[in-house]
Amino acid sequence: MNDKKQPDSEHSPAPATSGKAASARINSVDLFKGNRHLVIEHGDEEYRLQQTSNGKLILTK
Repeated sequence: MNDKKQPDSEHSPAPATSGKAASARINSVDLFKGNRHLVIEHGDEEYRLQQTSNGKLILTK
């Protein structure tokens, strides 16, 4: 007879999480909407996000 108790999945503790919410996600195609650059207003500052010919992103102030 097997005396080992099988784990009860209904009463097992939930996996530990960091408590952080998932990050918002947006596709760059939707963000750029056919343009190569855009301006992001952040507070009183403006930042320029541009896509290079190699598909990389550059953020400048």
